[in-house]
Amino acid sequence: MPLPRGLARANRYFINPVARRVAGWAPGFCILTHIGRRSGREYRLPLNVFRSGDTFVFALTYGSNTDWVRNVMAAGRCSIRYRRRDYELSNLRFLDEEEGMGHMPTPVRLFLPRIHVTEFLAGDVETQPT
Repeated sequence: MPLPRGLARANRYFINPVARRVAGWAPGFCILTHIGRRSGREYRLPLNVFRSGDTFVFALTYGSNTDWVRNVMAAGRCSIRYRRRDYELSNLRFLDEEEGMGHMPTPVRLFLPRIHVTEFLAGDVETQPT
């Protein structure tokens, strides 16, 4: 796991509530909406995302074993709000480090190895934005 779980907890309670206010329109960010696989509850997370054509790619800074990743993989889909538009993503799949880095902008490509990010999640646009 690239980043410590303690940082994830701090993000959940302190940073995410603030980030939710801008993530739906700020470049490089989105609000990801998914349903909990056990609770059935709807969750909304501010995340970094990078667009490559009709594919959105997430750098998994906390690894692939986080709840949100497990939830979207179990559902096979999720929705995101990106630059004030809503997208439904399907065909969710993990990318290896080389392929994932290929979708990242240069500054991000230089930064991610420093925090040991090697896992990526990609999803294709299923429906056009609303």
